[in-house]
Amino acid sequence: MEDAPNIVIYEEDFLTRALLEEWLGEAGYGVRVGNRCNPGVDDACDLVIVSVYMPKNGGAQCLRDIQEAHPDTPVIAISGQFRPGLSAAGATAQKLSVRQVVAKPLTRQELLESVRGIIGS
Repeated sequence: MEDAPNIVIYEEDFLTRALLEEWLGEAGYGVRVGNRCNPGVDDACDLVIVSVYMPKNGGAQCLRDIQEAHPDTPVIAISGQFRPGLSAAGATAQKLSVRQVVAKPLTRQELLESVRGIIGS
């Protein structure tokens, strides 16, 4: 049996993080919570989901640190600052150097469609 894809979540809000863990776990993914303050200690994974706080909380720098800790790993950025209907792989995603962006609040379906579109399962 093949191992389930592993996803690391960087989300500071407890309720949002718990919801993401629940949705992804129920869909059969292995889920770990990353340490935003020290992303370099995380193990390899298949996908990173990071909540981006922009612009005041150093969201862009935090995102770069996480990307450096997970080189060549696709990233989905989620944020309440993204507007609904934003092109998932458009200019904002390119500017942030992420595979996809998803606006908060997000639905289970939006999350799983984004994840499946990148890593399958």
